[in-house]
Amino acid sequence: MQLSPYLNFNGQCEEALTFYAKVLGGEIIMMLKGKDTPMADKMPAEFKDKIMHGRISVGGTLLMGSDAPSEHFNQPQGFSVTLGFTDVAEAERIYNALSESAQKITMAIQETFWAVRFGTFVDKFGTPWMINCEKPM
Repeated sequence: MQLSPYLNFNGQCEEALTFYAKVLGGEIIMMLKGKDTPMADKMPAEFKDKIMHGRISVGGTLLMGSDAPSEHFNQPQGFSVTLGFTDVAEAERIYNALSESAQKITMAIQETFWAVRFGTFVDKFGTPWMINCEKPM
């Protein structure tokens, strides 16, 4: 079994997944636009260039997403995409890159009782992230 986050965006899926692939050193596997599907003639013109299904691979893990029609889009809440690190410098680099222009910094990256570095934020696309670099047990 493979567990993979699937994110919905309000029209910025292509930009978001491209950004995530660049920051995380991932590879874009698919960016399927509405105009490239068998139902292209049945969708509104404004949705033809939106992503119906996007997928990136990061270290053997998939991160997927799509654009939701504006009337069906809800801001993500109640979860975080969590990245775990063993290298402090890499945790800080990723935190700084992903949180650039963040909608909200909920916890600046810092040391905690369980982690050498830990921080949380909602990025510029509305995705909640958690960066964790645990202390050795």
